[in-house]
Parts: sequence; C-alpha cells; structure tokens
Amino acid sequence: MERLLVLVKKALPSSWLKFLRPPYHYLLSFLAALLYGFPSRRMLIIGVTGTTGKTTVVYMIARMLREAGIKTGYTSTAMFGDGEREWLNERKMTMSGRFFTQKILRKMLENGCKAAVVETTSEGIVQFRHRFIDYDLCVFTGIYPEHIQSHGSFDAYKAAKLELFAHLARTRVKEFPAGEIFPKTIVANADDGHYREFIDFPVERKIGVSHPAVEFSEKGVSFVFEGEKINLSLLGEFNAFNAALAAAVGRAAGLSVAQIKKGLESIEGIPGRLERLVISPKVTALVDYAFEPVALEKLYQTVGVFGADRIIHILGGTGGGRDRDRRPVMGALAAAKADAVIVTNEDPYDEDPRAIIDEVFAGAVENSRKKEGKDIWRIDNRAEAINFGLRKALEMSSAGEKVLVLITGKGCETSICVRDGEKIPHDDRR
Repeated sequence: MERLLVLVKKALPSSWLKFLRPPYHYLLSFLAALLYGFPSRRMLIIGVTGTTGKTTVVYMIARMLREAGIKTGYTSTAMFGDGEREWLNERKMTMSGRFFTQKILRKMLENGCKAAVVETTSEGIVQFRHRFIDYDLCVFTGIYPEHIQSHGSFDAYKAAKLELFAHLARTRVKEFPAGEIFPKTIVANADDGHYREFIDFPVERKIGVSHPAVEFSEKGVSFVFEGEKINLSLLGEFNAFNAALAAAVGRAAGLSVAQIKKGLESIEGIPGRLERLVISPKVTALVDYAFEPVALEKLYQTVGVFGADRIIHILGGTGGGRDRDRRPVMGALAAAKADAVIVTNEDPYDEDPRAIIDEVFAGAVENSRKKEGKDIWRIDNRAEAINFGLRKALEMSSAGEKVLVLITGKGCETSICVRDGEKIPHDDRR
C-alpha cells in the first residue's frame, strides 16, 4: 500500500501535493487504523519522543515490562518486537509508515500483548502517523536543534514534538477489561530547558525526571532509584538517565522498585547503541548510531572509562539531502578528539557520496594538524574503511598500546541507501 501511494504522489503536480498533504496524511492514518481494527484501543500505549535516547528508552521500557510479566511489543529505530519475536528494523525509518505501524500493533494484540511502546518522531508526527494511535503515556527525553533542514526551523521541530502531547491529552482515557483505568501520563526530562512546555497539557499525571548521580566503570554505569542501586551493563551517563526515565514509566505502570531493578539489570546491551566488539586483547570497537555533533560529544565523554592509549574514529557525513551544516562540525569534532580519523560513506541517497565525504574531511583538517595519509584518510567504501581502521588498530596494539575504534553513524542498520532508492547490504558490526 505504501509503495502504491509513493507512485501516486510522484504523478501529482507539486502544487496539488502541498494543498492535499494534510488531509492525505490524515486519511491514510485513519484507513490504516480502520483496516487493522484500531488495535491501540485495547493495549496500554507508551510513546517516546525527543532528540536523542528514544530507541534506548523504548527498549528499556519494553524489556522492563516484559520481565515484570507484562507481555509487551515495541517499535523503534533499531528493532521491532511483537510479543513473540524480535527483529532488526531494516525499513530505514525511525517511525514506520501508518499501515506497517497499525499492522504490527494488531499483531501485538493478537499475540496477547498488554502494552506497546512506540518510538514517535517529529517527522512522523508531521505526517500524522501518530493519529489513531491512542497513547496513554508519553515520554519526553529532551530536545535541542536538530532535523532543521526537514522542519525549516527549531520552532517547527519543537511544535511537532509538542503535538504528540497535545494528542495524548485529546484522546480518551481507556478502561481495560478488568475495569482498570490508566490515567493519561507525561514523563519528561525535568532538566531540559523546554520541560515546562512539554508538561503544560491537561493530563492526570505529570512526572519530571532529573539526571541521577552516576557511578562509572568499564562494565557499565550505576545509579540510585528510590533508594535502590541499579547496576546497568550499559556505558554512558546518558544511559543512566535513559534508565531513570524508563524507571519512572515503570512506576507509573504499577511496577515495584524490585521489578524495575530486575528488568533494567537484565539488559546486556542494545543493538547498535554503544555496542562493544572485542577485536583482540588490546583492541575494542564500539559501534554507535551517533550521527550528529551532540551525540558524538556524549560518546567521547563516555569512552574515557576504557583508558585507551589511542582512538581511531570511523565516521560518515550524516545522510544525503539533510543538515549539511553539521558535516564539517562532525569532522572537526572527530579530528579534535581522535588520534586517527577515517571519513567514509554513510547513506548518501541521491547526493554525490564523495562530495559528502569531502565536506566532513574539510572540517576535520581545517583547524587540526592531521595530514591525509598519516592520521586521516578518505575511503569511499564503508566496509573497506572499517577493515582499514581495524588493521591500523591492530598495528598500534602490537606495540602494547590499548586502542579503541569508534564506528559511528549507522548503529545496527543493515544497508546503505544510495541513488534511486537502492540499498546496498552492509552492517558495521559484521
């Protein structure tokens, strides 16, 4: 259905599309929900939005509820789960199309799920993909300027995020089969400068979550929630905060602190999110989705726990057709933080991939002492770039140095998108 609609859109004049776009998106969302019987009306629906952390928070909530005995499905940038199985998201969409989303919600319901966690994006909201999903609880992880090229301005980006919470307040409160009423709830990042805007909606419960005090180690992070220490097998202060948001959702859903602790501590890792690969006793690789400057800054704040003597960073230039301004910034950041940098392909779509690489490279060499062929390279083929970086790391480690290889931009994605919609199979972790 989605493919047919894409063909129809291509056949229509652009002036028609601009006029027809809002009712078009709204109608599609209604038809998708109608086709699959409005499945969200019979489950507890938790939406997660924000600039970063969405995928991790979705996974944490779903795992925590499942460990507590509540059968739960989820949709995210990284993975899907329908209550019976989990699989990687190969659709190249953070929030999938309306028909797929309603279909998987229906499958969750048929599989006996009592809850569903839905990663909900600003671009999805603009296209009304959230409509006819009856959310009961929404999580705000935080916001900062991002996706400006697609939205036009930060205010438009923020307005799209806010619409999810307005939608939450508009939809009816559900009564579940046993007679339980789940009050409409907002769980929000209380440390974010826009926190007040995101809780300023007429819902029954508003829960603010602040960043907890964190203990760090090479194995993970720990923090205290309601007097109980939670030990995560995940790296990064930001993951402690993600877990604190998930814990607040757990409490809102009626879980005990012991159940929350058990669920969060059962998570050994999240695909493509600071995913650790041991290459040799002295070489470790981290695969992470970080594709913009703030996420890269957080990544570098995290990797200090490894005590690496040398860092090699393999990165692309964000995706084709979006946010060009951040490309040289990403290059400059990598050049300032890493001992060696390899700039490669990511998802060029219809742009010239070499031109994107050159923009990142220009930022890397502009204010650094890095010299091409010595400690910075341009390698078009991403798989070759990764192999080259790993070989360099092994060479460095032969002298006794501990080397960390950062591979960023794609996480657990399984393809590279190039011209005319073609997808080239690729996985940074393989």
